[in-house]
Amino acid sequence: MDKNFLSKTILFQGISPDEVQGMLGCLGGETKSYRKGNVIYHMGEIIHSIGIVLSGSVSIENNDVWGNKSILEKAGPGQVFAEAYACIPNEPLMISIVATEPTEILFLDVNRVLHVCSNACSHHSRVIRNLLSVSFQKNLGLTRRIFHTSSKSIRGRLLSYLSFQANQHDSCDFEIPFSRQQLADYLSVDRSAMSNELSKMQKEGLLQVDRNHFTLIGIDLE
Repeated sequence: MDKNFLSKTILFQGISPDEVQGMLGCLGGETKSYRKGNVIYHMGEIIHSIGIVLSGSVSIENNDVWGNKSILEKAGPGQVFAEAYACIPNEPLMISIVATEPTEILFLDVNRVLHVCSNACSHHSRVIRNLLSVSFQKNLGLTRRIFHTSSKSIRGRLLSYLSFQANQHDSCDFEIPFSRQQLADYLSVDRSAMSNELSKMQKEGLLQVDRNHFTLIGIDLE
């Protein structure tokens, strides 16, 4: 396991690589590998571990009884998932977590994370504070998705999402973390209808798109 990589993640921010290495046993660290499409956590499960993506990526999905899927979030290397459910005892998952490519995950026992052990390692409290920061960022992410999906039109949802991405990248030329189907699921729209709308927007000279690469035209971010 790459301790240097872990020390740069938000959960271990401010902790040196050697100190991270020493903490993993204390936190019950365990790594697992998944193939693309493997379900890491199923809706309805009760979980006790926080996941950190070491490589690859996962999508956080909600599937209704009719088979409709919404992607709430995507987590890539260094990002944390399932922390809210793991921290609440006996709270069944309302989402599923699926590997979107070959993925390696580090799992941490939430009880060991939240309760300082008898060794009382000096950086344990820092991990707890970092976990709180992760939770705040997730809340902001869900709020952003509400903004992006509040428009009744597909174009309105696309414009909201792409505007946010341009500002995040500080550029009108950027790549998004979703495939075309994943973007449709994230925005809660039909993929074909969304693709048609993107084609119209290209013809109108609003943007250029190549798979997950977008260029917004006639926009000045300054």
